[in-house]
Amino acid sequence: MRRRIHPTALAGGVLAVGAGALYLSGLVLTGGDIPEGTTVRGVDIGGMSRSQAAEKLEKELAAAVSAPLKVTVGDKTDAVEPRTAGLRLDAEATADSAARPGGADPVTVIGDLLSSDGGEVEPVVRVDEDKARAALERLAKKYDRKVHEGSVVFHEGEPQQVRPVTGQKLDVDDAIGVLRTSYLADGRGPADLPVRETAPRIGAAETERALREFAQPAMSGPVTLTTGGKRITISPAVLGAYLKMEPDGGKGLVPKLDGKGLLADPAVARQVSVVTTEATEAKLRLNGDQVEVAADGRPGREVTAKTVTDVVMPLLTKSGTARTGEVATVTTQPKLTRDTVAKLGLKEKMSSFTVNFEPAPYRTKNIGRAAELINGSVVLPDETWSFNRTVGERTKENGFTEGIMILDGQYTKADGGGVSAVATTVFNALFFAGVKPVEYGAHSFYIERYPEGREATVAWGSLDLKFLNDSGNAIYVLAESTDSSVTVTFLGTKKYDSVEARKGPRTNVKQPSTRPGAKEDCVPQEPLEGFDVTVERIFRNDGEVVKQEPFRTRYTPRDEVTCP
Repeated sequence: MRRRIHPTALAGGVLAVGAGALYLSGLVLTGGDIPEGTTVRGVDIGGMSRSQAAEKLEKELAAAVSAPLKVTVGDKTDAVEPRTAGLRLDAEATADSAARPGGADPVTVIGDLLSSDGGEVEPVVRVDEDKARAALERLAKKYDRKVHEGSVVFHEGEPQQVRPVTGQKLDVDDAIGVLRTSYLADGRGPADLPVRETAPRIGAAETERALREFAQPAMSGPVTLTTGGKRITISPAVLGAYLKMEPDGGKGLVPKLDGKGLLADPAVARQVSVVTTEATEAKLRLNGDQVEVAADGRPGREVTAKTVTDVVMPLLTKSGTARTGEVATVTTQPKLTRDTVAKLGLKEKMSSFTVNFEPAPYRTKNIGRAAELINGSVVLPDETWSFNRTVGERTKENGFTEGIMILDGQYTKADGGGVSAVATTVFNALFFAGVKPVEYGAHSFYIERYPEGREATVAWGSLDLKFLNDSGNAIYVLAESTDSSVTVTFLGTKKYDSVEARKGPRTNVKQPSTRPGAKEDCVPQEPLEGFDVTVERIFRNDGEVVKQEPFRTRYTPRDEVTCP
């Protein structure tokens, strides 16, 4: 008897046979791991195994992988080399992402067979963040810019508008992500790298207003000041040199005049000097060891920077004859008069020192000029005295001439040569007066006419001689010179009964060498050993030592220099 087969069982068998056929067909037609119709940036990798697809991607996309990536930073365009920036295509990972997610199981294979294609797959990009950051930081150096506020400046009497500039800074952290997504992107164009902008507070509208309402009227003509029956005319070019416009703390510009600088300008100072006089300090001298007044101080008349500023500023927005104003003078009092000598404690000789030198015309002139400028210096308690500030630059215009000085370890010719004799004399005067040196420096090599470890040199703009008046009373400096000597005396009130110097032995002695001198303007030089030396400054009161201070000096060897 034949067994009857249930219809549902028969139908199931037919379906099983059909699915098997589809599976077999799918394996034949779709081939490898990757569905048909799969592309990566136009490269067809459908039906391939993963390794085949990775190999084809590396080959077909080689040009795109190495092509520079165009970028924009603000309004600038540049390019980044992918390799330098740590950008690369991961072909194997891309093939993995394109492969059938279920591998070769029947459901996946039959699904791929029945679907139209695998579609476009995004390439997998790897980034070495350290390299990317370094490349972006190089771009930042090129294109970052600081914000510049709008302003108005004055040049040779003409106002000029300074346009504002928006600040720009490349956001390196966020730009790394932009590089990753833009590299090998479909239809790749320039990658817009993110920047942070800082807008100026003073914009173009404000600079235009300041130019129109103030700057142009300010430079429209000269300003005339009257004082003491005299007229002082100030040209736009001179005014503009000391006039500027500054932010007012908000979004506006306000004018500011440097009245002190304007008064010091030669064109103005020359006119002002006709109606002004400097206060004259009292002249002191010694009678034995006691101070007496040789000539009383006298008041002076001056025009102050504040007065000039207050008068000139309102005139700058006016025109024609309205640009005229009157400036009052004020009386200035000297620090030192017959009545104030005793009050300031100027009663006795604190110290005195003399340096002798070989007579020479340049030494006589330069040492005499420095002594003249120093003589009569009044240093109030807790004030700091400066050699360079008092004497000024050693130029021909200031009364100095060319002489011999030490430069780079050898004698050379320069304006003001010889003034170190005055510096050394001042140093010893302050040393034995017991006041505090603030800045000083010895010569590079030892000079025999000076005391070892108790000498000083000066150089304009680099080395000064300064002391702090910590004596508790004022100090008056007497300085005088002859053709062969200079003497500096400090007057005031002694803080210590005596101040002594105790020199130690020479140590770390080094021998000099020999070298040729310059072909032009050569100055011969005798050899002398270099050494270290320490000098103790000893302070005594009532015969007892109350304090000691070491002064340590290192001298380099003085090489023998022979001239051709």
